[in-house]
Amino acid sequence: MSDMSDIIGTGRWLARKYDGDIWTEAIDPVAEEYPLTVIVNDAEFATIVCSPDHLEEMTVGFLASEGAIRGTADIASLAIDENRGIAYVGLVRRDALDPAAFAKRRIGSCCGKSRQSFYFHADARTARPIGADPSFAVTPGRCYELMRALHDASAEHRLTGGVHGAALFGEAGIEARFSDIGRHNALDKLYGHSLMRGLSASGKIVAFSGRLSSEVVLKAVKIGAPVLLSKSAPTVLGLQLADELGLTAVGFLRGGAMNVYTHPDRIR
Repeated sequence: MSDMSDIIGTGRWLARKYDGDIWTEAIDPVAEEYPLTVIVNDAEFATIVCSPDHLEEMTVGFLASEGAIRGTADIASLAIDENRGIAYVGLVRRDALDPAAFAKRRIGSCCGKSRQSFYFHADARTARPIGADPSFAVTPGRCYELMRALHDASAEHRLTGGVHGAALFGEAGIEARFSDIGRHNALDKLYGHSLMRGLSASGKIVAFSGRLSSEVVLKAVKIGAPVLLSKSAPTVLGLQLADELGLTAVGFLRGGAMNVYTHPDRIR
């Protein structure tokens, strides 16, 4: 019944549709879910439910977000078996992972790991506060432009309505953009891409389609951008972390309005 469309991560399914007392049938584009098991040094580390694209970036960004690695220099080998849904990772130091700090787990596409992630010592070790830069500022109009650009660039979302997006913007526009069924995954892919290509996020902006939760804020801080834009709502813990870690968090950015919750001096 289902098959792949031209866009990776999007399949098709026959739907019976009701609209104004009329029933029709049509093939709908639908977002795909793909379980990716990450094996680190021959031991199962986690299984992530994600969209089936940019799996190397997904793996690298996820491991960095979890504090298992600091950068690509910590990785000796990385191989993806797409047919089996396995990412094989060998670390330079085979004793680098402390079994007490990491446990095998399954990570769903929607709700993260249901934890207050900052208080895991891996997060505390890798989330460094973003320093102040008096020369950096962005206008409200520019913020609206970037959110529109994120939406306009996401063919996957326009087709399915079932994915989140994250993009890194510099002065010239989009430097990287990723979509995924999991909002955390979209940011992990962005983080992995930045690490693999040596991109600095200093003085740049992350635009994101999902809620500003604590985990999302932590991932944005680890990426290094001083401003995080979202069309959605924040959480209290997310804003507490953004305030403590020097991140400008902007939510409800839609319809010509926005809420600047933390470090508002960067929006002027």
